[in-house]
Amino acid sequence: MVGSVNTNIGAQIALQNLNVTGTDLSQVQKRISTGLRVSDALDNGAVFAIAQGLRSDVSAISTVNGQLGAAKGLLSVANAAGTGVSNTLADIRSVLVQLADTNVTGNARAQLNSQYATLKTAVNNYISGASYNGTNLLSQGSTNKAVIQDISANQYTIAAQDLNTQVTAALTAVTDATGAASLLSTSFVSAQNFVGTALNSFAADTKFLDNQITFNNAISDATTQGLGALVDADLAKESARLQSLQIKQQLGTQSLGIANQAPQTLLGLFR
Repeated sequence: MVGSVNTNIGAQIALQNLNVTGTDLSQVQKRISTGLRVSDALDNGAVFAIAQGLRSDVSAISTVNGQLGAAKGLLSVANAAGTGVSNTLADIRSVLVQLADTNVTGNARAQLNSQYATLKTAVNNYISGASYNGTNLLSQGSTNKAVIQDISANQYTIAAQDLNTQVTAALTAVTDATGAASLLSTSFVSAQNFVGTALNSFAADTKFLDNQITFNNAISDATTQGLGALVDADLAKESARLQSLQIKQQLGTQSLGIANQAPQTLLGLFR
């Protein structure tokens, strides 16, 4: 090797190696601080683009489940109100049975008619009070409620149940025992059956939403797992590499110092 004070090949090589070590060390420190092997497009553009798509899917699934949860709230309110109506209809039936008895007259019949009217009001209150976030599935004029069920924007439809028309309107005024008996065997039976069908429908809708939320969570978990395999850093491995690079950097610094001292030996030739 030619000895020169103008060109120090050893120092240049040592500096190049030190720079490479510094770059590798910065990369490892970035992985350790973020916990990610690919934290931005500069690390790996293609993988980062895929990872961003997966993150978007996970976020969208969370939003979908939020909407499904709101729909479950609506169904819970409707189911509670429908159950209240069903229980009240059982009480109304007892009153109508007594009103259908021709032996019930005078003040007793008047009291039963008053009780019947009070129970009908209770039914109306259950129906009118079954609102959730401005939506009522039980009142007259209610429309079916569509809710998004997945990130492909597929919709699930919750059927409205018009208890005003099918139940309240069926509970007509009773003037005598014959009218009470007729109501018991016709409109009342239809009303009671309709409430039972409505509650069954709400139960089926709730079960579907529960299953859909569970399914969405499973997809989210699987997507998150795949995302981790794609971009997560192996911190144990990176920790070992960090120590190795730190030692390598120290040795590189010492090597550069030794190389920089080489021109000093040329002074000995002129003594």
